[in-house]
Formats: sequence, structure tokens, C-alpha cells
Amino acid sequence: MSSVAAEQQQFVTTEKTEQRAPRAKIKKWDKESWVRRAPLLPALIFLIIVTQLPFVATLIISFMNWSAQPDAPGKSFAGIDNFKEVFTNDDYRSAVLTSIEMTVAVVIIAAALGLGVALLLNRKFFGRGVVRTMMIAPFLIVPIAAAVFWGNGMLQTGFGLIDGLLGELGVHNAQNISFLTDHPKIAIEIELIWQWTPFMMLILLAGLQSRDPEVLEAAAMDGANGWQMFRAITLPHLRRYLELSVVLGTIFIVQNFDSVLGMTAGQNSTNIPYEIYQVFYQDKDYGAASALGVVVVIGSIIVATFGLRVVSSLLTDEGAR
Repeated sequence: MSSVAAEQQQFVTTEKTEQRAPRAKIKKWDKESWVRRAPLLPALIFLIIVTQLPFVATLIISFMNWSAQPDAPGKSFAGIDNFKEVFTNDDYRSAVLTSIEMTVAVVIIAAALGLGVALLLNRKFFGRGVVRTMMIAPFLIVPIAAAVFWGNGMLQTGFGLIDGLLGELGVHNAQNISFLTDHPKIAIEIELIWQWTPFMMLILLAGLQSRDPEVLEAAAMDGANGWQMFRAITLPHLRRYLELSVVLGTIFIVQNFDSVLGMTAGQNSTNIPYEIYQVFYQDKDYGAASALGVVVVIGSIIVATFGLRVVSSLLTDEGAR
């Protein structure tokens, strides 16, 4: 009986030891994980201070009647009145429609041009590295500098480069075309397309270079021509990259402010960011401006969420290869 009791005692002791081991291992793992993450805490705290706290303050102000006009009443709680005004005010709705129009036009045309340029730069030719660098250059220019360049040097009536070229080509009344006043949205879209096409091209060029060469060789050996290979192999392969470029381009372009300010100062081309600027600094209606900002952030988050899913699926597909 004593031997049986001793064996039972040993079994119980062994079982308790095995139960304690995972707990100790978990505690050790937690300590090691915190040691690895501790250096990131200052950056995380800084990020929260400069991004999240201002957004919380904006969210609070968006529910308030707060105006700095001399004859305005004091601060008070407004509820959702500011958000109602965002969706019912004609100026605000016009700014939303302008933002959508500009974003859709720029993204579609820039993506199409970026795809064409990427297909050309994916071929081997003399000086390809130099050409790639030159194609990327517009995207590296400071946005406000690009806007001033296009507004004053390219599209300015009378002495802009475009006016001069149209006059040399014999276009009638070319000197009377005023792009910035008669066609302000088109002028801004042209500048944005010029600046964002390289961004689209970079993403799509990376997608082209990730194709499996063996698949292309097999298709060529089976007698497929260039168009058939592009339609059946290249385009499906680039679908994820096209989605990524469109989503990221949409997130950035919908927040465009520099081009509107530098080229037209909002004349018949006021988008959401410029409308926020006018409401905040000129009308001094802090509540309405904050509500507009919150709406823009929520819309950007929705688009960004879709973009992150696209990126995640893209990385998953690449990792499975």
C-alpha cells in the first residue's frame, strides 16, 4: 500500500510540475515580449499625442456651437446640428461633389497612364534607369510647388507654356483660353494626374516584375501573342496591384488641398479640404469645420480599411507562392 501511495504522490507531483511549467513559460514570454516592445512605447505615445488627441478634440468641437465671429453667441452644445448642416448645406454638398469628381477622374486616368508607362518601362532598353528616374520625379516634387508651377508656368493665360504651344500649333483663340478661371477643375485634374501617374506606375511596375517568367515562357511556346498574354496572364496578375494603387491614390487625392490653394484659390473648384479651410479660417465656424473634418476622416477610414484588406490579400497571395 505504501508503494502504491508513493506512486500516486509522485504522479500528482509530476502533474503539478507540468501544469506550472506552461504558466512559467507564459510569464517568461510576456516579459520577453514587453522587453521587445518597450523601445516602441515613446513612438507610440508621440503618435497618440500628435494624431489621436487632436482628433478627439475635433470630435468634441464638432458637437458644439463655437464661432469666433464678433456677433456670435457663446459656446453651447449643438448635438448633431453641425453634421446635419454638412449634409444639407449647398456649399458643403458642392464641395463633396467636387472632391468626388476630381478624385474619380484623377485616379482613373492616372491609373491608366501609370499602367501604360509601367508596361513600357518593364521592357529592356538603353537608358531605362534614367527614364525611370525622370518618370518618378513629378511625384517627388512638393505639392504646393507643383501647383504653383502649373498655375503660373504652364496654364497661366497669356504667357503660360500651354498657351504658347497651342498658339504655335495654330489653335484659334488660344491666347484667350483661361484654364484657371474657365476650366478650374480640369486644370487641377491635369496637375494632379501629372503628379500621381508616377505613383501608380511604381506600384504597377512592381507588379509586372513579380510575374512568374516561366508562365510567360510557357504561354509564348503555346503560341499566345502579346495581347493574349496581357489579357489572360498580366492583367489578372495586376488586379491586386491595380486595386492597391486605386485605393491608396483615392485616400491621398481626396485630401488634396495644395493644388486648389495654389492654382485657383477655390474659385469654382472648392473641394472638401479647401471648404474646411474656408469655414475654419474665414467664417471662423469651428463647430461646422470640425464636423466636416470628422466626416472626411470617417470616409478616409472606410477607404483605408478596404485598402488594408487589399494589401493583406496581396501579401497573402505573394507568401503562398
